[in-house]
Amino acid sequence: MPTPTKGPRLGGGPAHERLMLANLAAALFEHKRITTTVTKAKRLKPYAERLVTFAKRGDLSSRRRVLGLISDKGIVHELFTDIAGAVANRDGGYTRITKIGNRKGDNAPMAVIELVLEPVSPKQAVVAEAAAAAKRDAEKAAPAAEEAAPVAEEEVVETETAETEAVETEAPEAEAAETEEAPVAEEKK
Repeated sequence: MPTPTKGPRLGGGPAHERLMLANLAAALFEHKRITTTVTKAKRLKPYAERLVTFAKRGDLSSRRRVLGLISDKGIVHELFTDIAGAVANRDGGYTRITKIGNRKGDNAPMAVIELVLEPVSPKQAVVAEAAAAAKRDAEKAAPAAEEAAPVAEEEVVETETAETEAVETEAPEAEAAETEEAPVAEEKK
């Protein structure tokens, strides 16, 4: 359980604060995005993300824990079916806070807190797959490298002889190209 925050509570007492956070979380799950003060949004973020983590587990115990905090069964059902399915591949960061300026009446700093339901970026998924594939290939290559060591030496000898033959045939052509380019370079100076 996280340590209680220091300083004044959002509402009057701790019970009122718990009720406010539960209501804010219910509104967030129902509407997918809400506008509130920056302070309330910052306090709501870990609370809502914890509930989404329970929803990703999906077992009966988790559903009962969430129902103990949010009393609307329809919102809890939507959390466990729609939202948990949308963030199944995400390892955290289920909410996003965006500051939008101050409120007109009392000049309170306002923010929009919303659920991040987009899939994880394809680049991150590709990098994760590439890392896993490289690890598998390294594990497969370790035993294969021991068996292929004598064969590799023979291939190196064959490639060295082929390279020396290619260099010998290209050498006269390269000298002729150098002599043609030299007078052109002197004229430009």
